Amino acid sequence: MERKFIFDEAGLKAFAKRLKKVRKMKSLSQEELALRTELTLSQIARIETAKINTTLSTVFRIARILDIELPELFDFKLPANDNSRGKYIIKDDNFNIAAEE
Repeated sequence: MERKFIFDEAGLKAFAKRLKKVRKMKSLSQEELALRTELTLSQIARIETAKINTTLSTVFRIARILDIELPELFDFKLPANDNSRGKYIIKDDNFNIAAEE
């Protein structure tokens, strides 16, 4: 059975924008947030530019370090739908990935 992974680009961009705003409200640079969360600077940058679909565990860690509740981090309007990218399907156990249009 094929497993589908969805990359909701519009939703990730909304989250990225909110994270960047909250980080700046807390007067932290990406570098400082990376240091405090023990993540790499490039990972913080990729989250804030919606290049990766980060894990919930990473989001929880960021929220704790920013000393905010999750609703504050998710205080944005989720776009109704995302038609900008297809679904990504794992074709086999070797993780061969194909895009589905």
